[in-house]
Amino acid sequence: QVQPVESGGGLVQAGGSLRLSCAASGRTFRGYTMGWFRQAPGKEREYVASIRWIGDSTYYADSVKGRFTISRDNAKNTVYLQMNSLKSEDTAVYYCNAVTAGRPLWNDSWGQGTQVTVSA
Repeated sequence: QVQPVESGGGLVQAGGSLRLSCAASGRTFRGYTMGWFRQAPGKEREYVASIRWIGDSTYYADSVKGRFTISRDNAKNTVYLQMNSLKSEDTAVYYCNAVTAGRPLWNDSWGQGTQVTVSA
């Protein structure tokens, strides 16, 4: 079973940027569409973005389109999320996971997540 390990979160002012990373512990992300999800306090976990294993096809939630960019380095077995123009509503714990139809594939293999806090 693949165990994602997220990092790169922190405290940033509104309008700032952060870059999140997700590495695989155990096996590999090879062959999987990978994505980011986030969960704000008191809210359900929601889809943020995803990227296919082969090619440059990327997909985004409307709330982050134009501000966030997902990428992957297959040689390093790592997925990234570049977040620009951050808003207070982006405050959440961010998780990565394999994605199928906009939903997490590995429901039993969530990482610890990485906290992103955007101050107004």
